[in-house]
This record gives sequence, C-alpha cells and structure tokens, in this order.
Amino acid sequence: MKKRSIDVVVISDVHLGTFGSRAEELMAYLSSIEPKKLILNGDILDIGKFNKHYFPASHLRILKKIISMASNDTEVIYITGNHDDMLRKSRNTFIGNFSIQDQLILELDGKKAWFFHGDVFDISIRYAKWLPKLGGYSYDLLLLLNRILNWLFIKLGKERYSLAKKIKNSTKNAVKYIDNFERTAIKSGITKGYDYVICGHIHQPKKEILETKNGKCTYLNSGDWVENLSALEYSFKRWKIYKYSHDKLSPFFADEELKSMELT
Repeated sequence: MKKRSIDVVVISDVHLGTFGSRAEELMAYLSSIEPKKLILNGDILDIGKFNKHYFPASHLRILKKIISMASNDTEVIYITGNHDDMLRKSRNTFIGNFSIQDQLILELDGKKAWFFHGDVFDISIRYAKWLPKLGGYSYDLLLLLNRILNWLFIKLGKERYSLAKKIKNSTKNAVKYIDNFERTAIKSGITKGYDYVICGHIHQPKKEILETKNGKCTYLNSGDWVENLSALEYSFKRWKIYKYSHDKLSPFFADEELKSMELT
C-alpha cells in the first residue's frame, strides 16, 4: 500500500517502557507515512520507569522503526522531555539523519515554528521533582486497571474507555492547569516572535490561534500515544491533528512487523 507523503510529523508522549504505551497502534501509524521530518517531541521513552524491567518487543520495534526511517531519508529530531531528560546530556548530538535537541526552530513556508516538549512551563517539575513521580506511579496503576477493563470491553464487543482521560476532563484543577499551560506557551511564542508554538507534555491534542495586542500565534499540541493516540501533520502549508481512532486507514500490512500484532 502506498504511504502518505508528509512534510513534517510530530509525535510526543509515547512513554515506551510503561504499561499504558500504545506501541502497536503507533507502529501502524508510522508504517502508513513517509515524512520528510519526524519530530519526536519528548517523552518517547520513559527512562525513569526502566527499573520495572518492562519493555516488550512491540516497544522495541518502535525504536527499530524510527532508526529505519532515519536510515531512509527521513530527518528524525528527538526533542527531550521530562521523562527522558537523561538524554539532555546528549543535546546537540547529530548522527546522520538523527539528532537529539532540547528545542527546535524551523521555518515552514515563511513562518517560524518553535518546537519544545513543554515541561519548562510545569512548576511542579521545575521546583518539586518528587511530585510528578508520585503522580506518575498512581497514573501507572490507573492505566493498568484501564488496560484490564478494556480487555473485557473488547471481549464484549464494546469500545475502549479511558479512565484517566475521563478523570482529567472532569477535574477543575486539571482543566485550569491545562488552560494555564496553553496560554503561557502561546504568550511566550508571541513574545519571541514565532508563528507556531508546538508542544507535548500535557497529553491534550489541540490547535488554537490566539491574537493579542502584541501579535498572533498558533498553539499546537501533538497529544500522546497513551490515551489520545494523536499526532500533528504539516503539509500543503497547513497543520492537521491526526487521531488514530478517526483517521486510521483500513487494515494493511505495510511492514512485516504488523502481521503479528493485534490492532484494535
């Protein structure tokens, strides 16, 4: 099957090495596209959780796929996040078409785009690193419970259900935090003179244009591959939010690895 040619693809918050990572769906997506640039916008690996000794073959295949794409004319830029911040020691490393960076600035059809993970705007990470870890373990437990429930739902012929997403969307403090994060990112982009601000971190895919007296900026968030299964795509001078649940193609086997996977 012919793959879709895309100028820029952005994915973030895959969290390989955790129970919640939806690596098989991500493999299906990556196997359906041919991007000129693939921007991995942080938290692709969950290095802090490696002590659990959980890293299944499907997660390893994602790394293999990314390396394969870099070997076949796709420029791959790995931007570090808070869950893979150990890689920040290797910032500005370039190996062929693969590089590791803290942030990225691109010019896209005459407009300036600023890519970064977004944890720089998270006060809990900057000043109390133990808070996200405490929340992270609770989140992992919730995802494990959700995984068991979804196994039952699929057996019963029902759709998947995200407990974590439901809780986030119904909690006023979470909604306020997300809104503050987005506003801070947009205002920072306007101050710096960027046309696009592209983040991850908060697991909320979004495209929004904000205009103030100081200028205008488009905020974009690539979401995640734990709950939303989303990405950003740039082609024909425009951005689109890709959502696996709505935009996935008919079943296909572009790669041999997909044949052995259960994709739902």
